Amino acid sequence: MKGFIDDANYFIGLLDEGTNLGNVIDNYVYEHSLTGKNAFFVGDLGKIVKKHSQWQNVVAQIKPFYTVKCNSTPAVLEILAALGTGFACSSKTEMALVQELGVSPENIIYISPCKQVSQIKYAAKVGVNIMTCDSEVELKKIARNHPNAKVLLHIATEDNIGGEEGNMKFGTTLKNCRHVLECAKELDVQIIGVKFHISSACKESQVYVHALSDARCVFDMAGEFGFTMNMLDIGGGFTGTEFQLEEVNHVISPLLDVYFPEGSGIKIISEPGSYYVSSAFTLAVNIIAKKVVENDKFSSGVEKTGSDEPAFVYYMNDGVYGSFASKLSEDLNTIPEVHKKYKEDEPLFTSSLWGPSCDELDQIVENCLLPELNVGDWLIFDNMGADSFHEPSAFNDFQRPAIYYMMSFNDWYEMQDAGITSDTMMKNFFFVPSCIQLSQEDSFSTEA
Repeated sequence: MKGFIDDANYFIGLLDEGTNLGNVIDNYVYEHSLTGKNAFFVGDLGKIVKKHSQWQNVVAQIKPFYTVKCNSTPAVLEILAALGTGFACSSKTEMALVQELGVSPENIIYISPCKQVSQIKYAAKVGVNIMTCDSEVELKKIARNHPNAKVLLHIATEDNIGGEEGNMKFGTTLKNCRHVLECAKELDVQIIGVKFHISSACKESQVYVHALSDARCVFDMAGEFGFTMNMLDIGGGFTGTEFQLEEVNHVISPLLDVYFPEGSGIKIISEPGSYYVSSAFTLAVNIIAKKVVENDKFSSGVEKTGSDEPAFVYYMNDGVYGSFASKLSEDLNTIPEVHKKYKEDEPLFTSSLWGPSCDELDQIVENCLLPELNVGDWLIFDNMGADSFHEPSAFNDFQRPAIYYMMSFNDWYEMQDAGITSDTMMKNFFFVPSCIQLSQEDSFSTEA
């Protein structure tokens, strides 16, 4: 099956006007029901093109450096490379993936806060010079292993100083910046700018006011040490909605004009990740087991109905040790949708959804209202493009979900009109008729 994340020989279905995402999902649900009921993704690459257009329309003054660890599937990386984004890489593997696409080292930044010496040496070898750093310890590693490094000093912001217990926070405090700059001067490490990061969990865009003010202070401080500063990285944290992007731009645009005006020679970059890919991927999972329990046996977080109606526990063929890995550290940003058709007046029951491991951590949805489902039914999760494609745990021969890429003809034409080309990607397109035939011969999957 083509389309796995380590297989560059992916295919992209070009959808006729009469075909939509729902038709594609219906087709593959039918096919997977016949061939083994494995979970699968459908990726709409046209949505990534639209997100880039949205970025260009709202924050054109900020160059995006896509966070590769968010989704490193080959089609995503290739289309972003064709769109002209930069790439923010956390490892040697990610740097190699991006450079294989012909991306120049100047368009790659190495952002791991805790760098292995071997990976710093690799960055030096392949010419990836821009990297982030937030401590004297990291500076010393960089000084010993990458003589041409150009460092962005990672500073902490108000939303992650003394944050929630258990969360790993990175970035040096403003108070400690002078010491780090002194160390950089002694070690002869070139500091060229500042990075900060505002978490997508932070709902207050005013945090950018303090972050940009602090960044300006560090720029001035670095000037005192003789560093030539020319780059500001405002990090990630973009949720993907146009409203949030416009809201952030409304706050930062006037501040950038004051602190880092256009004629100052300061390049403004950012590290969007889920912004580009979250909405582009939909995951279909299959119910593999089912339990009926009494309503009062549910966890305390479930609202008691006070009735004798049963509640249902469903086990799916994907979980936190696979595509729902991000559920271990954050809330699920999607609502399950039942694939099969059911009547509007059909009763709904308190339900919980679990992965296949039977592990107490493998709970995907604590409680929701669903019609009664049967083993073999399908659930659809949208907004699954971010942090869902890591190597799965070797649990019970867990099979990595196939990925089927698609794009509408309208999006493809827009891509061509914009001059976005990739030789490899062009070879991977194929036409999908408006009437999808639900048969092995006419389906648009491809066997390896």
